Amino acid sequence: MDTSDTPDTPLPTETLYEGQWLRLCRRGKWEFAERTHGKGMAVIIIAVTPEDRVVFVDQYRAPLGSRTIEMPAGLVGDDHADDTLASAARRELIEETGWDAARVDVLLVGPTSSGMSSERIAFVRARGLTRVGEGGGIDDEDITVHEIPRQEAPAWLMARQAEGYELDLKLWAGLWMIEHNPDGSPA
Repeated sequence: MDTSDTPDTPLPTETLYEGQWLRLCRRGKWEFAERTHGKGMAVIIIAVTPEDRVVFVDQYRAPLGSRTIEMPAGLVGDDHADDTLASAARRELIEETGWDAARVDVLLVGPTSSGMSSERIAFVRARGLTRVGEGGGIDDEDITVHEIPRQEAPAWLMARQAEGYELDLKLWAGLWMIEHNPDGSPA
């Protein structure tokens, strides 16, 4: 790593390639990806139905060549210039799962993969869920919604992994944050 790149004196960023959705950059000797749309932010939504069922989605992810199990998530500011973390979370929850939330709380913001991407993600807890649609995504998204009893969720996830699904590791942080705030206090 080039140690001359510091917060006080960052090296200039060079664009190596720019596609429709991603840009490959270099800063010093370090190469990384950043998004060409939105605000460089995404939200992951921790949602539990009134019946105490955790809401998961599965969809095919081309970079992995596999279907993945995730919590609902989406980009902030992609085609919505006035997006906030909360409004993006509410929109993505409805589009992907058919659930709306009376309240969304931003819990934590941080990098998704700090050595590979400039993207940051916000964990958002959705409360007071109401069914407003079918979900499944928009356009050509092929999202399957799963609502799993909270106490069974970890075992259900491991069974899906045994079937060949990829599991987003942020799932375990999301499960913990159903009952806890990031500082460990009760939710």
